[in-house]
Parts: sequence; C-alpha cells; structure tokens
Amino acid sequence: MSGSVFVSRLRSLPVIDAEGDEVGRVRDIVVQNRPDGRAPRVRGFVVALFARHRIFIPMARVRHVDGIQVTISGTVNTRRFTRRDFETLVFDDLFDAEVRRADHPGHYLVFDIAIREVRSWEWEITECAVKERAKGFGRRGHMVILPWSEIVQPHSTPNQAADQLVAQMEDMHAADVAKQLHDLTAARRAEVVAVLDEEVLADALGELPGDDQIEVLESLDVERAAIVLDAMDPDDAADLVSGLPGDQAEELLGLMNPNEAQDLRRLLTYEESTAGGLMTPEPVIVPTDGTVADALALVRNEELTPALASMVFVCRSPHDTPTGRFLGGVHIQRLLREPPSTLVSALVDTDLEPIAEDTTLHQIARYFAVYNLVTAPVVDPQRRLIGAITVDDVLDHILPEDWRDDELDEIDEEVTDAF
Repeated sequence: MSGSVFVSRLRSLPVIDAEGDEVGRVRDIVVQNRPDGRAPRVRGFVVALFARHRIFIPMARVRHVDGIQVTISGTVNTRRFTRRDFETLVFDDLFDAEVRRADHPGHYLVFDIAIREVRSWEWEITECAVKERAKGFGRRGHMVILPWSEIVQPHSTPNQAADQLVAQMEDMHAADVAKQLHDLTAARRAEVVAVLDEEVLADALGELPGDDQIEVLESLDVERAAIVLDAMDPDDAADLVSGLPGDQAEELLGLMNPNEAQDLRRLLTYEESTAGGLMTPEPVIVPTDGTVADALALVRNEELTPALASMVFVCRSPHDTPTGRFLGGVHIQRLLREPPSTLVSALVDTDLEPIAEDTTLHQIARYFAVYNLVTAPVVDPQRRLIGAITVDDVLDHILPEDWRDDELDEIDEEVTDAF
C-alpha cells in the first residue's frame, strides 16, 4: 500500500491515461463522510478537461498517485461533474474550515489533508494538518498534523438515518444486506444505495433476486453502475448484464475496467446453463515452476471465496484465462501437507478431468457429486483453462427461480425468532 499523500501536492497535477496521454488536471477530491468515527472515504477526483467542463474520475479508475501525476485506466466519462448531497470536496469544503480536536480545547483551521490507499483502489483520509486559531492580535497559531481520528468532523451527511443503516450493513453478511435492501421501499432503497460502499453493494447484488438486481442497478448513474459491476463476481455480473437491454448493457461494458469488461463479454457468449455460462474466469492459477509456498500465498487472498480457494490449477503460460495448456488441479488439503519448496506441478490430481465449456448443467451437477468437489476447472477445445465453476454457481441454477425470495423470507423469520 502507498504512504499518505497530502492533497495540496495534487492540485493541478496532470491526469494521465493508460496510453500516456494527458486527460486533464486535478481540481478537487471528492470524499464521503462515514458514521461511527471512521475516516471519510475518498470517492474520486474532480478533473478539469482542457477548455471544457469538470468531470469525475472514481478511485476505481485510479492506478497510481504521486507528486508528479495521477495515472488512471479505463474509459473516461466526460459527463459534467455534479456534487451529490452526501459528498464533500476537500479543497472547496475542508480547506480553511474550522474544526475541533477531540477532548481538547480550542479551535483549528484546516490547512491540508492527507489521504492513503488502505487496500486496492480504496483510499481514505488519514491525517489533517491544522493551524490553531490566533488567540490575539499579532499572534500566530501553532501548526500541527493530527490523525483524522482526533478531528471532530466539520461536515455530516444530511440523511443520518440512511447513514446509520449503511453503517450496520457494512458489517453484515452479503445475504443479510440483500435482505435489508429487498425490504426497503424504492425511495428508501435509493437513499441507502446512493451512499453504500461499492464493494458491499456488489456483494449484496449477487444475493438479490434478478428483478431487484436490475432495479438497484438502474437507480445508479451509469459510471457508478459500471464500478459496481467491476466489483461483482464476473459470473454474477454477466447474469445481471444479460438481463439488461442491449444498448444499456453495451454502455455499461464500455465504462467498465477493460479487463473486467473483456471477461464479461466472453461469459456472455456462452449459453447460461452451460459450463461456460456458469464459470468465473478468475480461478487460482499457478505456473509450472510455482511452489507450494507460492500457491498458498495466492489462496490467502481475502477476496477469494472459500470455494475458489479450495483448489489451484497448474497451467502453461500465459497464466490469465484463457491460459496455456491446462495440466491439472491441486486441492488445498494436499498443499497443506507438502513442504513449501515442493513444485505444485508435481502434485496435480491426475484423476481429475476438467469440464468442457459446453457441458450442460445436469452433467455438471453429476460431476460435482461423483468427484465430491466444491470447485472444478473448465477448459476449451484446445484444453486451455478458461475458468472454474463453484458448487454455489450450480446450486443457483438448480434451485427454483424464486429461491432467493424464499431465502430472504427465511432470513427475516430467523431474525424475528432471534428477538
């Protein structure tokens, strides 16, 4: 993760796209306050285009920030930036704002703000440079850099009820968040979705019934909808996009991260109830010279589901799907029993046959039952690994179409019984 960057250094820096071309210049930084004393989250940059209006570039598009330039990827949405009620502009709103220090007398003026990447593509305010207000004529205030946790926030989100609900949701399981969203009125849901973290919203969308998914996605502006699709599991995102009108789906795909959009386009070419339509294109792949230590480091990724982390797949180069020739899979239990320096390629399960991309849902279900697996490799006719199917993908399509509605009702009954 990068160190903290004081935003005064970022003002007027060039914004460079993936081709090395200058898009515009940084004019402000958009942050969103969060309840319970948590540091505000950085939503993105306000960028001034040359001889044109200001636009918004979300942090999901930002790849690197330093004192020289801001580097972005993906397609830039040139729609004019409009601030929302729950957003705060660092330069316009926070600089020179009067704040207090928690459990400390006196008032301070904000001189600068530091931001830091806390995990991939997620930034938040970490420190605040403040200047003590002068206590008398001719006296200068003292300058000090404080952790943001010591600052009494100068701004609060206008909709406190929505804030509290969002704060609760960020600590819930995705299915519980889906239940909450499912039960809200359309107006209330829109208020909550507007401030809900994109990662949380993406996970919850995968647990919602299809109609609810589309309704939530259509309540977002297209740029944010594309970010949420980027954050969803590719197979869930493909199912959602397939239910949209063609022109709307194409617009969203055009705004997504190019790599994520490419995965979705590939998934959309398969029939929904075949292995190609059910798989995720992001399994855990180990090169032929990878060791057990390398493989275990990969499966420790907290963003992996338990099912995907249960097996690694050994392939020849290239190691992104579609890979080079698929050589086999290794169960995590086997990895845990072997010395860290052992080559994973020496441990592949030779009895495990991969699934062809056109395998039907019924055949896939039988395969899982026969091999007693929770994840399985999918290959194309050239025997290149193109993805992996997890048992939950199969269950999603075997259960009745309205099973998510029934599940949400059962969650509601369990919560009611608990109280």
